[in-house]
Parts: sequence; C-alpha cells; structure tokens
Amino acid sequence: MPNRLAGETSPYLLQHQDNPVDWYPWGPEALERASAEDRPILLSIGYSACHWCHVMAHESFEDDQTAAVMNELYVNIKVDREERPDIDSIYMTAVQQMTGHGGWPMTMFLTPQGEPFYGGTYYPPEPRHGMPSFRQVLLAVHEAWTERREDVDQSAAHLTGALRESAGLRAPAGALDTTILDRASAALAERMDAQWGGTRGAPKFPQPLTLEFLLRSWKRTGDDKLMRLLDVTLRRMAAGGMYDHVGGGFARYSVDAHWLVPHFEKMLYDNALLARLYLHAWQATGDDAYRTVAEDVLGWVSREMTSPEGGFYSALDADSEGEEGLFYVWSPAGIDEVLGAEDGALVRAYYGVTAEGNFEGHNILHAWRPLDEVARENGVAPEHLAAVLDRARPKLYDARAKRIWPGRDDKILTSWNAMMVHTLAEAARAWDSDEYRASAIRAAEFLLGSLRTEDGRLARTYKDGNARIPAFLEDHALLAEALVALYETTFDARWLAEARTLADRMLDAFWDEDEGAFYDTARDAETLVIRPRDLYDNATPAGNSSAANALLRLSELTGVGRYADVGRRVLESMAQAMARMPSGFGHLLGALDFHLAVPTEVAFVGAPEAEDTRALLAVVHRAYLPNVVTALRRPDDAEDVADAVPLLAGRTAREGRATAYVCERFACQQPVTDPAALAEQLGIVGTG
Repeated sequence: MPNRLAGETSPYLLQHQDNPVDWYPWGPEALERASAEDRPILLSIGYSACHWCHVMAHESFEDDQTAAVMNELYVNIKVDREERPDIDSIYMTAVQQMTGHGGWPMTMFLTPQGEPFYGGTYYPPEPRHGMPSFRQVLLAVHEAWTERREDVDQSAAHLTGALRESAGLRAPAGALDTTILDRASAALAERMDAQWGGTRGAPKFPQPLTLEFLLRSWKRTGDDKLMRLLDVTLRRMAAGGMYDHVGGGFARYSVDAHWLVPHFEKMLYDNALLARLYLHAWQATGDDAYRTVAEDVLGWVSREMTSPEGGFYSALDADSEGEEGLFYVWSPAGIDEVLGAEDGALVRAYYGVTAEGNFEGHNILHAWRPLDEVARENGVAPEHLAAVLDRARPKLYDARAKRIWPGRDDKILTSWNAMMVHTLAEAARAWDSDEYRASAIRAAEFLLGSLRTEDGRLARTYKDGNARIPAFLEDHALLAEALVALYETTFDARWLAEARTLADRMLDAFWDEDEGAFYDTARDAETLVIRPRDLYDNATPAGNSSAANALLRLSELTGVGRYADVGRRVLESMAQAMARMPSGFGHLLGALDFHLAVPTEVAFVGAPEAEDTRALLAVVHRAYLPNVVTALRRPDDAEDVADAVPLLAGRTAREGRATAYVCERFACQQPVTDPAALAEQLGIVGTG
C-alpha cells in the first residue's frame, strides 16, 4: 500500500511511495506529529539520479525489518534536494559540521523543532569498513533521545547556533580591485592538472564556473598559460568517458584522474553550463572542435530532455536494470554486430574498445588518441576514418536506444531551466540559429506562464501540469540572467521587462540590507530552523552570485542605479571570501570582472532581419566579449524605447544604413556602419 509520498509530484519521492517506511513529505503534518508525540525526526534527503540513494533505498528502506524500526521510533521525512534546496542547504551544512564531509543520501536526525543533533550520509545494512549499520544507528540515536536527552538537546542547540553563525557573513566589506582577480586566477591555475586538465587528482569534476572565470582571466590578461590549461581541460573532458560519444551530453563527474570512468547520471545543469563554456571557448579561439561539443550537448537536450510544453527535464539516472552505467557501455561483439566487421574494427580502435574492457568487463567509449594516429595505424586515410565515425554514431545510438533506458527525472526546475535558456540564447546569437532561438523563447514563455504558484508568484518546480513550491533566490536570479541574455539575442523588450520584475522581487523579498547579501528564501517563506543563505558557487551558481551578475548587467542596460549599488554591495560583502577561497566563487568572480572592467555598451540601430544589421551583429555575437552589453533600436521604434534602455536614446541610423554605437558609461565613439570598423573599435582579433 503506498505511503504518504503517493500524492507528491517529485519523481524521487515517488520512487519511495511503495516503501514499507511510513514516509512523510516535508510539511506541517509531519512536524506536528513529531511535536505532539515528542518523537525525533529522521530526515532523508536525496535526488532521483543519485546512485547511492538507490543503493540505500534498496538495502534499508525496502527492507521490512528496518522499516519497522524506523516507523516505531521516528517520524520519517523524505526530501528531494532539487525541489527543496533550502532544506538541503541547511542540513548539508550541519552534516558537514558534524562529520567533516557531506553527500547524498543525507541522513539527519532532528528534534521536533527541526534542530539537527546527529547525522551522516550513506549507512550500510550491516557494519562495513568501520561504519555502523543503519539499524545500529537507528537504535543508538533512539537510545540517546530517550536516555540522554539533555546531551541531545545541548548538541541540537550547539549545532543550530553554528548554523545561524554560518548564515552570516562575519567579514567586513572589502575593497574591489583587480588584485582579487589576479590572485584568484593564479591560485586556481596552480591547482590545475597540466596533463589531464581539471584540478589535479581524482575524482575530477568539470567545474564550468571556475573554467569560465579562467577564460575571462585569459581575456583580461592575455596569459597564454591560462588558455593552455583551459584547452587541455576541455579537450580531455570531451575525449574521455565522462562525455557520451554516442548521444552527446556529459555525465556528472569522473571517478578517476583521466575523465574515463564517470558516475553516469546526466544532469541538466551540468550540460547547460558546459555547453555554454564550450561555446565561449569557440568564440575565443574559433576552434570548431569546441562548437561540435556544444552543439552535440544541445542536440541531446533537444532529443531527450525537452518536454512537450518546451521546458527541460532535470536528469537521467546513472542506473538501468539495477546496474550503474549499463546503458552506456559496449563490447567488441556489440559494436561489430551494429556496424559490421570492417567499420566496427575502426570504431573499436578509435574508441578504445577491447576484449578486456575498462569498466567491469565492459567498455566505456573514449577518444584519447588523435584521429590521424588511429587512421595511420589502421592503414586508412583520416578522412575515411572520420566518415566511418560519422555514420557509426547514429547507428550506435539507434541500437542503444533499444536497451532499457535509465530513469528520467521529468520534473522541471526553474533555476535549471533558466541556465539552459541562457545557453540557448547565447548559442542562437553566436551561430544565428533559428532553432536555438525558438527553443529559448518557448522555454522562457513556458517558465513565465506555467511556473506559477496559486497566488501568481514564480514557482520552483513543475510536473504533470502542477507548479508548486515558491521559487527561491536562485530561481529568480538565474531566470533574470537568462532573460537578459534572451533580450540581447532577440532585442524584444518584453524579456528585459520580465528580468526587471524578477530583479525587483529579489530586492523586495530576499535582500538583507544589513549584511549586504541575499537570503535564499523570501521574507514570507516557511520558517525553518534558520533562514538559509548559500554563498558559495558549487556545481551550480549560488543565488547571490547570479543575483550580482543579473543586477550588474541589468544596470548597464536600464540605467537603474539601485541594481548597480546592490550588485556592488554583494561583491564588497564577499570580497574577502573570494580572495580567500576562489574555488567557491567562480560565478561571482565573473561578476567582479564585469564590474571592474567598465563594461562596453554597443547600441545598434537597424532592422534585425536586414543583412547590414546582421553583419554588424555578427561581429559582436561571434566574438568572446563577456563584458559587452548590447541593445538594438529598430528604425521605426518610437522614442519611448529609450525609456527602457537609455543607451538607445537619440540613436539614429547613418545614411539609411545599420549603425553601431560603441560606448562606455554612455559616452560613445563615432558611430560606424562597417563591420570591420566595429571590430576595430571593440579590439576584436582572431575570434570565432
């Protein structure tokens, strides 16, 4: 008989609806029962694509005897961390303070008031490797609750106090100068693996936010060492097994130092950020290898991760048929069966497929060796091998599609969708793609129209026609960033207006004037044990980092001084932290680079579909110009267009031709109508 999770929409929670555990979703019913019965809460947090979450569920939550202990002793609450990043952030901080590490599944024990007093991550069903069994933990925590309550209460009070302290900034505002940027890029470069890319050692995470900052640093300084490190990282990632050579898209991370063996889950946010990073690398270098990767990732999103409404699903699981990675691996015989012996032999040679395998007797495809080298060893021309690979990939994809697929988490999250809208908007302008443009617009319209709670506010999550959970700071901030990017692609003023609405909501509901930073939850949100404030960029940008980026860019376009003031306050509040630990602030360091650069504004006058306008736009759109903002005025626009974008005030076309004005702080150079002259004014040399 299903438990209380049966009425939820989260795929992760629904995976547990048939557990014998009497699970509650997070909410008043569970908390009131815990309080009424003076029972501790067992809080289990995970997500649908998490391999070890599945393992613990199978070992413990599906076990009748373990479930009986849980039901007798605890009020059991299950949370999807992707739906409730606020709850996840609070208790992840607590488990890290208790144990020195974190991860998922997260297992926390709370007082009825939500105060943590003990916790960990994965617990095995039997004692193993010095770890107690889950049942031992359940019994020991209950014994402490009933027999040593005073100690438990003291522990809860101490941990809750530490959580409140961690939500404060604790450091005075710091000065903003390029020294922070220089030291950050030097420190991050020092940690890089010059041979294999990424940070040295294992596991290897892609860290697109850090790499974006290093690309910005290369642009600012011209330091070729940074570009070499970026190049080896991007090439090694795309050549390794973490990248899906058959279907496109990146897995979460590599367990080894060579990007070979991944944890196989594919997350929307990783792929949104990585596609944008490869796009920027193409803009910076003109190397089409980067463009190919970005387009393959976006192709995967279009085929496998796009909902009928135009939104984007959250993740593909790591497991199929109960085995991690089974969907993605190959045998020599399997390759030959699909491709035939002749093409199969070449494909096996290129992708390193052997009888022994490289992953539990199977083969993860990887392309470590140059195509020319493999062609020479096999006595064929490089062009022939390239043609074989081109015709092999769709055949392998079709054959693989007949296997049992990994589970797909089909909830739609505002913040993750916003990152993909942002990437599609940039790809549309860089490659003048109607397909990407239409996809970005459709998704943005869906988010703004359907991701609404009953009172009309922005919602966090959507599934099967139901939008729920009030949006968090990161949802507002990342969507504002995305809509600014969409404006700079389409020059449709509605996107700028929507971005301003989101910015104003952030300032009204999330801003903390005393600390000079944003909270993650709105003023009128559910009261938790603390009001969380996640300051660090991790796999996704922190809400504060995204808010600073969005506000600073909006200020350049709209001239609204408060946006610039608040963006600067966030930077000042975090200046010492950025200097001390740059690896936690890749996106915020990008905002600091934008702020210190004195951004360049380019105002275009012309019909967007006209050839002369398109030629001018291409100069900017195909180049890597992270500190340039753009606006466009159509020849028939009324003068009040400048009310929304002051940069456009008084701008006119010269001699009936499309015209560009390059400005800083609204002081402009001579207007130009020639693309080469525009490139010269912007200092563009050798771009994509």
